[in-house]
Amino acid sequence: MTFSEMTVGDLIDLLSGCDCRAPVRQAMNPFAPMAHRLAQVLESVDETGRTVVYLAEGPAPDAQLGHLPPEVAIALTWQGPVQAPPIRPRRHAGGS
Repeated sequence: MTFSEMTVGDLIDLLSGCDCRAPVRQAMNPFAPMAHRLAQVLESVDETGRTVVYLAEGPAPDAQLGHLPPEVAIALTWQGPVQAPPIRPRRHAGGS
């Protein structure tokens, strides 16, 4: 099985349609979806000699922003849509 990785060019193409003033965040951990503030873009070389770019959160204590909005976790298929239970008629005192 081959896995196609997103390239920097792919990321630039995807970002080109976004508001350039919007903050960049990273969604992490599908089992406990959290949002993280990005602070760094780092370029390195992997064990095969290939250049790799990392998007990293900063060291600030507030880099983890909290839970991911449910609609984002659903769009990532990290959780399914949750529907409210059906509304049942209220019972009244006296049995009716």
